[in-house]
Amino acid sequence: MTFSARVKEELCRKSLNKKCCALAECYGVLLFCNSWTSREARIVTESDAFARRLPQLFRKAFRMDFDRRPRPGETGKRVFLITDPDKLQTLDRAYGCDSARAVNRTVNFPVVEEDCCKLAFCRGAFLAGGAVTDPEKDYHLEWVTGHIAVSRAFPVILRELGFEAKQAERKANHVTYVKHSDTLADLLTALGAGVSAMEIINTKLEKDIRNGVNRRVNCDAHNLDKVVQAAQEQIAAIERLERAGMLSGLPEKLRETARLRLELPECTLAELAQSCDPPVSKSCLNHRLRKLMALAQEC
Repeated sequence: MTFSARVKEELCRKSLNKKCCALAECYGVLLFCNSWTSREARIVTESDAFARRLPQLFRKAFRMDFDRRPRPGETGKRVFLITDPDKLQTLDRAYGCDSARAVNRTVNFPVVEEDCCKLAFCRGAFLAGGAVTDPEKDYHLEWVTGHIAVSRAFPVILRELGFEAKQAERKANHVTYVKHSDTLADLLTALGAGVSAMEIINTKLEKDIRNGVNRRVNCDAHNLDKVVQAAQEQIAAIERLERAGMLSGLPEKLRETARLRLELPECTLAELAQSCDPPVSKSCLNHRLRKLMALAQEC
């Protein structure tokens, strides 16, 4: 099951207690479904949970049954259809519209005046025409409708709930989407999918941890490369001094530093500094090595 399907399944567990919210959820379903015209309301879904919820939802809101429903056990894309003129007029009256005269569907804001109804409307819209990407891949939740006026009004409803959304066009459809992970999680929680929201949060935390570890590993590898390169340059300088016969005539502290570097080529400056007798500071050892390299350049 995809992440989007799991989200819809969780949203469908939301109880249908208030009729006003059932009306608002049905409104979202109809405005974001496959088709809602003067001749039919057609809802198509592949979600098992949404297919089970739809008949309950319309009975709660309108005491209405669908004129066509999927056969028991049917899978894949399932079609719910209302074609009875009286039922279609009931929908029009409930939402203050006239399907026979309206050129484009719009949002009747009094239907979604209360915050609970706004959330129910957004939930229905997502169940009928929404999708969310697996957070392992990306952070993206969207609603798709064929009604341009609805797409313009929808971000207003989200903004009144405290969520900012962006919009795009996709062929003949209008897309409203949210991409920020924190906004996504808060939105899903508000709609009733708290478990899915927690999955997004946990996935983001795991990604951040993995990215942090990778950055540290890359940084350590880069630093190790620098240490190795510096050690190779220091060893080359010491060997040049030795071939020139200058090493034996150097002060004892420089000879000790040269000996330790040749014996411990893989050690860092801090480790070499602790190997001196007596131990010295890292800056002190670094000064000695720079002195050796400067002398080697004179050879």
